[in-house]
Amino acid sequence: MPTPPPADVIEPHLRTDEVQTRDEFDRRLATGRLTGLTVQGLRLDLAPVPDLTAVEVTGTLFVGCRFASREVGADLVRRGANVVPPFSGLPYPTQPAHLYTPEDLAAGFAEGGFAGMYDTRVYEHFRAHGGALPDVREALGQRLHDHGVDNALADATRAWLAAHGPQSVVGIMGGHAVQRGSAPYRMAAVLGWELARADRLVVTGGGPGVMEAANLGAYLADRPAAELTAAIDLLATAPDFTDHDRYTATALTVRQRYAVVPRQRGAGSGWARAGGLAIPTWLYGHEPANLFAGRIAKYFSNAIREDTILRLARGGIVFAPGRAGTVQEVFQAATKTYYGTDGASGAYVFLDRAYWTRELPVEALLRPLLAASPFGDLSGSIHLTDDVREAVRVLTA
Repeated sequence: MPTPPPADVIEPHLRTDEVQTRDEFDRRLATGRLTGLTVQGLRLDLAPVPDLTAVEVTGTLFVGCRFASREVGADLVRRGANVVPPFSGLPYPTQPAHLYTPEDLAAGFAEGGFAGMYDTRVYEHFRAHGGALPDVREALGQRLHDHGVDNALADATRAWLAAHGPQSVVGIMGGHAVQRGSAPYRMAAVLGWELARADRLVVTGGGPGVMEAANLGAYLADRPAAELTAAIDLLATAPDFTDHDRYTATALTVRQRYAVVPRQRGAGSGWARAGGLAIPTWLYGHEPANLFAGRIAKYFSNAIREDTILRLARGGIVFAPGRAGTVQEVFQAATKTYYGTDGASGAYVFLDRAYWTRELPVEALLRPLLAASPFGDLSGSIHLTDDVREAVRVLTA
């Protein structure tokens, strides 16, 4: 990649021809024309069932919509529409209109434990149909699902970015195996708490460990620090994510005890202070879902998920100690910064100076690399610290 791609290649577009809510559909339907529109994931089989027989539908694309009967869909095709119906037999929607919530992913836990959760059932289906190398039918369903998540994520972040700018989104990366209650877990939770209180949108990879801790901090951003400590102490009674049922049950107990009602503090900020954003993948579905994010963009494709996290985190990235996955993210992010792929980058903050200079000395390679960027010496964006509050100062300066 000798030069960054043009901005219009990578920036999300505001599409006025996409219909994703029933209210918008009904408004368009009243005009008598749906020509050229894309109607996504709507339940058009629910009352009031719309009468589509006299509507102009030439070139209309219905993706993942449900109709009152097969004949309705067939009639639309005869009159010039394109219909991609929901795939039968899939436990997930082929065109989700909204991001997931913790309640969505945990649905079924009360009745069937970890194995009965929506999140687990989708993962088991994913494994049974080829995992990362699915058959054609499954691949099409997964791609449609992930495209719907792309759209929903753009919709969910658009208002926040318009109000606060891209430099207000901060990524937090780090080890998934960090146990609840440990010093690194507590540091990441305080970091998420401080950043959310400073009106930053916290974005994580949606897994356990450091990622859960950061979303937990953002979840309790409007609570006093003592309550964050108490919540971590409660979570620490089930510290290991491999104990799936206890780990998940304790998270749900904390959510119930410290129930958060998102406040509308301006565009998009309600859920930013109720957990922020998590972007996980079913590739790592053997790990329990992180249930503290306000919104969850869960993908099948790990490659899309990784790129999306780094594309959004223009306000800087915190790298807590981690292993191969975290190191991969360090240099994937560095590639974007070096070439200016997504525009200006924020600071790279490495928590735990000794870890990043001696145990895994990535700083020694990263600093000269960024110094040689085509856009000038960017090595000054690298910061190493052992102090969470110093990290917050760097990211909110």
